[in-house]
Amino acid sequence: MKIALFTETYVPDINGVAMHVKTLRLGLEAMGHEVLVICADKHCKHHYIQDGVLRCPSIEVKRFYGFGAAAPYSRRRLKLVREFGPDIIHIHHEFGIGLSGIMYAKLYKKPLVYTLHTMYDDYVAYVTGGAFLGAARKISHKYERFIARRATVLTGPSRKCGEYFRRIGVEKEVNVIPNSADLELFDYAKISNAQKAGLREKLNIPENRTAACWAGRMGKEKSVDTLLEYWAQCFCGDESFHLLLMGDGPCRAELEALAEKLGIRGNVTFTGMIANHDLPPYYAISDVFVSASLSEMNSISMLEGMACGLPVMQRYDELNADQILSGVNGCLFHTAEELESELRKLRRHTPEKLAELKQQVRASVVNRGCTDLAGYMFKVYEKAQSRN
Repeated sequence: MKIALFTETYVPDINGVAMHVKTLRLGLEAMGHEVLVICADKHCKHHYIQDGVLRCPSIEVKRFYGFGAAAPYSRRRLKLVREFGPDIIHIHHEFGIGLSGIMYAKLYKKPLVYTLHTMYDDYVAYVTGGAFLGAARKISHKYERFIARRATVLTGPSRKCGEYFRRIGVEKEVNVIPNSADLELFDYAKISNAQKAGLREKLNIPENRTAACWAGRMGKEKSVDTLLEYWAQCFCGDESFHLLLMGDGPCRAELEALAEKLGIRGNVTFTGMIANHDLPPYYAISDVFVSASLSEMNSISMLEGMACGLPVMQRYDELNADQILSGVNGCLFHTAEELESELRKLRRHTPEKLAELKQQVRASVVNRGCTDLAGYMFKVYEKAQSRN
C-alpha cells in the first residue's frame, strides 16, 4: 500500500507529533509499505522530495511553538503527491498541510484518515495572545468539525479524543491508537554505568539522590508550575530528592523564576532542549518520570521514559487513568502529599527491587514499538478503504 502522511511538523523538529509520524513511517516501511511524508519546513525555499519526505516552504508561526505554516494549495505539491500515487491520505494536523491532504483526498477520491493529536482548547491562547478565549474556542470547535466531517475515519491516542469530538458535535467513531516509542533507542541496558555517573556529575545530581524527571515543551498547559509547587511543598530543603526538567518553551524563564521563588532551585535542574536521540542517558540517570499535566492524551515522553524502565507518577486524569497500571508501571496521585508518599516509598526500595521494577516497567511497553503502531494503524487504513 502507498500511504501519504501529511503533517505540519517532522524531524528534525523536536515534539511529540514529529516523533509519532517518524515512528509510524518506520513501522509502515518495515511492513513493506511505501510512505511519503508531506511536511511544512520553515527552512526550505521550494518544494522538494528527499529520503521519502516532501518538504514544503512555510513561514514560522512564533506564537504557536514556532511551527511552520504552509499555504494550503500548491500546484507543485499536488503534482509531487500525485506522482507518488497514494492509496491512503493520513493527516496529522489541521492547518495548511492538513488542508492539502483533505484537498487531495477529495480531488482524487481517496480515503482520508485524520488523527487528532492535540486538545486545542488548551492551545488557543497561543494564537490569541490570551484574549477572547471563549470566542476563539468556538471558532476552533467549528473548524475541528469541518475537518472531522471530511474524514473517512478518525483516530486519536486517547479516549480524550472521542470525548472531545462528542463535546464539539462530531458523532463519528474514534479509533483509539496508543502512541508508541522507539524501543531500541530508549533501552536503559545500552547506557553504561560510566555514562550515567558522568552525566550525573555534569548535572550536579549526587548519586545518593533519587532523581525524578519530566520531559516536554514548557507551556502553561503542561502544568510544570504545579509540579514545582508540589515539589516545594514536599521536598523544600530535602537533599534526598532531585527534579530534572528536560525541554524548553515559552514558560521556561517563568518556571525557573518560580523555582527560585519557592526556594527549590538547588534541587531542580532545567536542562533546556535535548535532541530526541540524546535523551536516553537522561532517562537512565533518573529513577521515576513525574507529570502534573492534565492536557496529555498519551504522552510520548512518558512512554520513552517507561521504555527506559522508569515508573510513571502521573497526576490523576480520568480519561487517561488506564494508561498507568498501578503497581506495574507506576501510579496516579491527586495531591502533593500522595506524590511525596509514593516517591518516599520508591526511595526505600532495595537496589534489587529497583532493578526488578525497571524490567517490569520496560516489559509493560514492549508492544508499543513502531511496528505495533503501524499494525494498529494499517487496520484503520483497511477500514477507511472499505468505507470509501
